[in-house]
Amino acid sequence: MSSNSSLPPSSLPALVEPSAELSRDEVARYSRHLIIPDVGMAGQKRLKNAKVLVIGAGGLGSPALLYLAAAGVGTLGIVEFDEVDTSNLQRQIIHGEPDVGRPKAESARDSIRNVNSDVKVNLHQFRLEPDNAVELFRQYDLILDGTDNFATRYLVNDAAVLAGKPYVWGSIYRFEGQVSVFWEDAPDGRGLNYRDLYPEAPPPGMVPSCAEGGVLGVLCASIGSVMVTEAIKLITGIGEPLLGRLMVYDALDMNYRTIKLRRDPDRQPITELIDYEAFCGVVSEEGQAAAAGSTLTAAELRDLLDAGKPVELIDVREPVEWDIVRIEGAQLVPKDRILSGEVLADLPQNKPIVLYCKTGVRSAEALAALKKAGFSDATHLQGGVVAWARQVDPSLPVY
Repeated sequence: MSSNSSLPPSSLPALVEPSAELSRDEVARYSRHLIIPDVGMAGQKRLKNAKVLVIGAGGLGSPALLYLAAAGVGTLGIVEFDEVDTSNLQRQIIHGEPDVGRPKAESARDSIRNVNSDVKVNLHQFRLEPDNAVELFRQYDLILDGTDNFATRYLVNDAAVLAGKPYVWGSIYRFEGQVSVFWEDAPDGRGLNYRDLYPEAPPPGMVPSCAEGGVLGVLCASIGSVMVTEAIKLITGIGEPLLGRLMVYDALDMNYRTIKLRRDPDRQPITELIDYEAFCGVVSEEGQAAAAGSTLTAAELRDLLDAGKPVELIDVREPVEWDIVRIEGAQLVPKDRILSGEVLADLPQNKPIVLYCKTGVRSAEALAALKKAGFSDATHLQGGVVAWARQVDPSLPVY
C-alpha cells in the first residue's frame, strides 16, 4: 500500500482475492477508483471478483444495490419475493412508476443493468428461511442485510455465523439509522454477531416497523451508502470497518456517532437455526390469546354496522395516521393510552367495543389490555383499516 495513503491500513485482511485483469473499458469506467492509492488496480480487481448478497430490494437494498453495481462488484445476489407498491417509491429508488406491480427482484435487476451491464445479477425470489439461508450464504463473500423485522435479522445473523460469512447490517426508523458489521469468524478473536448487540428480540409491538412508524425517504440513501462503504472496505481490505462498533445517525441533528460493542460473555454458541417468527413474535402471547375468538373480519364489521348494532368503534393508531384515513363513526384513542389504563374509565360498559389499527397488530395488544380490565365482549378488526379499505371501501386511501 502506498506510503502516501490517507487511510490507515485495515485491521482486517481483504475479503476477496483480485480478479485476473481489468479490460480497457473497465479501466476507463473505474478510473476515479484506480487513482485512489488505497483502492488502485488491486482493489478494483477485488471488487470485480466479489460476490455480494443483498437481503431485500427495499429502502436500504435500493441504494445499496445501485452503488455496489456502480462500484464494480462483479456478482450481486438479490433475495426478494415482494412486488413493487406505490408506497415504495418514496424511498426505494431502484424502482420507478412503470415497475408498480412487478416483482421487486426483476425491477432491481433491470435498474442494475442500466447502471452497469457487466455485473452478474442472481435473483433469489423466495422468502429467506432457515432451510435455505445457510446454503445460499455460502455462495457469496459478503451479505448486506437491510431488512425491517427482527425475525429476519436474527435469521440472517445466525445463518451468517453458520456459513462463516461477514455481513453489514443496517436499520432505519423515522429520522434515525444504524449500521454495523458482524463477523463471528473475524481474525484475531474480534468476532461479534448481532446477538451481542441484541441478545433477545424486543417485546412484540415495542419497536414499530417502518410500515407502522414511517421513515424519511432520503434516510435510506444515507444509511445505504454507509453500508456500501463498509462492504467496499471489507472487500478491498482498506480502512477501519465497523466491526465492534455501532454507527448511529440522527438526520434531524445531523449527527453521526459510534458506540463501542463488546462480545456478550453470556452468549451461547449458535449451532442451529430456529423458528425465528416464534422467537421474535409479531403479536405477544397475550395479544394472540385475546384475539382468539374475539376477531372480526372486515365483512363482519360491515354487516354489524349496516345492521345498526350498537358498537363503540375505537381507532388505536396515532393522530397522524388518523389524519390519513379512518373508518366512519370511529373515535381515536391511541394504543398507549389504553395500555397505560388512563382511558379505561371513560370507555363505554353498555355496548361492545371494536378496536382497529393499521393491520391488526396494535389492536390485538390493546384488546389484551381491555380483556384484562374486564371488557370481555371487546373485539378487534382483523387486518385493520387496510383490510377495511381493500375489502369494504376501496375509495379510502391505503398507506
